[in-house]
Amino acid sequence: QVQLVESGGGLVQAGGSLRLSCAASGSIFSIYVMGWYRQAPGKQRELVASISSSGRLNYADSVKGRFTISRDNAKNTVYLQMNSLKPEDTAVYYCNAAIRHTIVTGTYNHWGQGTQVTVSS
Repeated sequence: QVQLVESGGGLVQAGGSLRLSCAASGSIFSIYVMGWYRQAPGKQRELVASISSSGRLNYADSVKGRFTISRDNAKNTVYLQMNSLKPEDTAVYYCNAAIRHTIVTGTYNHWGQGTQVTVSS
Protein backbone atom coordinates (compact mmCIF):
# COMPACT_ATOMS: atom_id res chain seq x y z
CA GLN A 1 0.00 0.00 0.00
CA VAL A 2 1.28 3.46 -0.95
CA GLN A 3 0.03 6.86 0.17
CA LEU A 4 0.75 10.30 -1.26
CA VAL A 5 0.04 13.04 1.27
CA GLU A 6 -0.08 16.62 0.03
CA SER A 7 0.16 19.83 2.01
CA GLY A 8 0.66 23.53 1.48
CA GLY A 9 -2.42 24.66 -0.41
CA GLY A 10 -4.47 27.67 0.63
CA LEU A 11 -5.71 31.12 -0.27
CA VAL A 12 -3.29 33.74 -1.55
CA GLN A 13 -3.54 37.07 -3.31
CA ALA A 14 -2.43 37.48 -6.90
CA GLY A 15 1.32 37.91 -7.05
CA GLY A 16 1.84 35.85 -3.94
CA SER A 17 3.58 32.52 -3.40
CA LEU A 18 2.77 29.07 -2.09
CA ARG A 19 4.80 25.91 -1.68
CA LEU A 20 3.18 22.52 -2.08
CA SER A 21 4.67 19.32 -0.67
CA CYS A 22 3.83 15.70 -1.36
CA ALA A 23 5.32 12.84 0.63
CA ALA A 24 5.06 9.23 -0.49
CA SER A 25 5.03 6.44 2.07
CA GLY A 26 4.36 2.72 2.24
CA SER A 27 5.68 -0.09 0.08
CA ILE A 28 8.24 1.71 -2.08
CA PHE A 29 11.17 0.15 -3.91
CA SER A 30 11.77 3.10 -6.20
CA ILE A 31 9.99 6.20 -7.45
CA TYR A 32 10.39 7.26 -11.07
CA VAL A 33 8.58 10.34 -12.29
CA MET A 34 6.89 12.59 -9.73
CA GLY A 35 4.68 15.43 -10.75
CA TRP A 36 1.92 17.89 -10.05
CA TYR A 37 -1.35 18.16 -11.93
CA ARG A 38 -4.21 20.56 -11.44
CA GLN A 39 -7.90 20.63 -12.19
CA ALA A 40 -9.98 23.78 -12.25
CA PRO A 41 -13.80 23.66 -12.09
CA GLY A 42 -15.24 22.57 -15.42
CA LYS A 43 -11.84 21.79 -16.89
CA GLN A 44 -9.78 18.68 -17.47
CA ARG A 45 -6.91 17.73 -15.24
CA GLU A 46 -3.65 19.05 -16.69
CA LEU A 47 0.03 18.52 -16.06
CA VAL A 48 1.69 21.40 -14.24
CA ALA A 49 5.21 20.07 -13.80
CA SER A 50 7.10 16.81 -13.48
CA ILE A 51 10.55 15.65 -12.45
CA SER A 52 12.18 12.33 -13.20
CA SER A 53 14.37 10.31 -10.85
CA SER A 54 17.40 11.68 -12.71
CA GLY A 55 16.19 15.26 -12.35
CA ARG A 56 14.78 15.88 -15.81
CA LEU A 57 12.19 18.65 -15.62
CA ASN A 58 9.02 19.32 -17.56
CA TYR A 59 6.72 22.34 -17.16
CA ALA A 60 3.46 23.46 -18.65
CA ASP A 61 3.97 26.61 -20.73
CA SER A 62 1.55 28.50 -18.50
CA VAL A 63 3.77 28.12 -15.42
CA LYS A 64 7.27 28.33 -16.90
CA GLY A 65 9.33 30.96 -15.10
CA ARG A 66 6.91 31.09 -12.16
CA PHE A 67 6.78 27.55 -10.74
CA THR A 68 9.68 25.33 -9.72
CA ILE A 69 9.43 21.60 -9.08
CA SER A 70 11.99 19.75 -6.99
CA ARG A 71 12.29 16.47 -5.14
CA ASP A 72 14.10 14.96 -2.17
CA ASN A 73 14.69 11.32 -3.02
CA ALA A 74 15.79 10.49 0.53
CA LYS A 75 12.40 11.67 1.81
CA ASN A 76 10.33 10.42 -1.16
CA THR A 77 8.97 13.95 -1.39
CA VAL A 78 8.23 16.30 -4.26
CA TYR A 79 7.74 20.04 -3.94
CA LEU A 80 6.17 22.73 -6.07
CA GLN A 81 7.23 26.30 -5.40
CA MET A 82 4.65 28.61 -6.95
CA ASN A 83 5.54 32.28 -7.34
CA SER A 84 3.78 35.19 -9.05
CA LEU A 85 0.49 33.38 -8.69
CA LYS A 86 -2.42 34.40 -10.90
CA PRO A 87 -6.17 33.91 -10.45
CA GLU A 88 -6.08 31.44 -13.33
CA ASP A 89 -3.81 29.21 -11.23
CA THR A 90 -6.80 28.51 -8.97
CA ALA A 91 -7.44 24.76 -8.98
CA VAL A 92 -7.15 21.58 -7.00
CA TYR A 93 -3.55 20.44 -7.25
CA TYR A 94 -2.82 16.71 -7.29
CA CYS A 95 0.46 14.96 -6.66
CA ASN A 96 1.32 12.03 -8.91
CA ALA A 97 4.08 9.45 -8.70
CA ALA A 98 5.13 6.39 -10.66
CA ILE A 99 6.18 3.88 -8.01
CA ARG A 100 7.68 0.44 -8.12
CA HIS A 101 6.59 -1.36 -4.95
CA THR A 102 9.13 -4.17 -4.83
CA ILE A 103 12.02 -5.45 -6.93
CA VAL A 104 9.74 -7.98 -8.62
CA THR A 105 6.62 -5.86 -9.24
CA GLY A 106 5.81 -3.44 -12.00
CA THR A 107 5.47 0.31 -11.78
CA TYR A 108 2.13 1.79 -10.78
CA ASN A 109 0.70 5.27 -10.96
CA HIS A 110 -0.44 6.83 -7.68
CA TRP A 111 -2.36 10.01 -6.89
CA GLY A 112 -2.66 12.20 -3.85
CA GLN A 113 -5.99 13.38 -2.48
CA GLY A 114 -5.59 16.91 -3.85
CA THR A 115 -5.06 20.27 -2.21
CA GLN A 116 -6.97 23.44 -3.04
CA VAL A 117 -5.08 26.50 -4.27
CA THR A 118 -7.12 29.68 -4.56
CA VAL A 119 -5.65 32.90 -5.92
CA SER A 120 -7.71 36.03 -5.39
CA SER A 121 -7.45 39.04 -7.68
